[in-house]
Amino acid sequence: MMRIAFARVAAQAGASVGGGCCSTISTAGVAVMARRLFSSASAATPSSTTTNTVPPVVETVPLVYDLHSPENPTVPNKETQPIIFIHGLFGSKKNNRSISKQLARDLGRHIFAIDLRNHGESPHSPRHDYTAMSEDVAAFIRSHGLKDSTLIGHSMGAKAAMTVALTHPDLVQNIISVDNAPVDARLESSFARYIQGLKKIEEAGVSSLSAADKILEPYEKNLVVRQFLLGNLHRPRVDPGGQPSPTLQFRNPLGIIGKSLDHLGDFPFKDPHRVRFSKPALFVRGTKSHYVPDEVVPLIGQFFPLFELVDVESGHWVISENPEAFRQAVLRFLEPKE
Repeated sequence: MMRIAFARVAAQAGASVGGGCCSTISTAGVAVMARRLFSSASAATPSSTTTNTVPPVVETVPLVYDLHSPENPTVPNKETQPIIFIHGLFGSKKNNRSISKQLARDLGRHIFAIDLRNHGESPHSPRHDYTAMSEDVAAFIRSHGLKDSTLIGHSMGAKAAMTVALTHPDLVQNIISVDNAPVDARLESSFARYIQGLKKIEEAGVSSLSAADKILEPYEKNLVVRQFLLGNLHRPRVDPGGQPSPTLQFRNPLGIIGKSLDHLGDFPFKDPHRVRFSKPALFVRGTKSHYVPDEVVPLIGQFFPLFELVDVESGHWVISENPEAFRQAVLRFLEPKE
């Protein structure tokens, strides 16, 4: 089941988002709730609301990526209207491989699934916050000559995508935020616990996934979550071209990630009257997740006036828990409108 709430906020900078009205229709067995939020100040969105902030000075890192190309493209080349898929904390580009292939097929667009800094195969950096991550993505877009990009981000990747859109709106055509919102929120305590467990694994010098899983089990009882975390283990080569190490190590710099946890619940922008993204935005939230509560929806509308909200029956891991509902939501949002 998927519920779609279409919210359009027509508000000048400085205007507050007030109440609204709702209507419900049924389309192909899907309950669709149309909800329009109104501004108390104006019914017209000014053309100047999509603005660049002053880009921060950040030493960017080159991001490693997988390119998923469609068999029957609807665009002239991979640089035109690409989709950039951004994973969450402890994720990587490989997590989005299946859905990327499906969306490339369905939309006829090229999809770049990237590894953020300190994740997957991308370089490590002592700085790990949304400003740095967003500047990496912006540099990636520029260096590859991408135009009219769509950003899809889950959780940490969602806040990174939102930050790119608000900082560099000229680089982005639209965004899809999966189960996160532009607010400061306390990160779940489980992530700090995961760091402890993962460090124990590295200290033990294990050589098999089964041994690593036994160490991690006291820190996380859910097997699926443990498998997700252990997917970051690899056997580094001692010398270039040499044999892989018998000892498993994490691709993530656990010390850097651990120190950054206190700030990964934050959002770098606090005042939607100073900056907003006046291009289409889709927010997908899990009905069993608490990351995007109803009370933050008006704030989403202030930062992203042309947003749509889709509720998918799932927890926080929307894409893996209900991939078909997520795929359908993305297609409805991105397919050309008549």
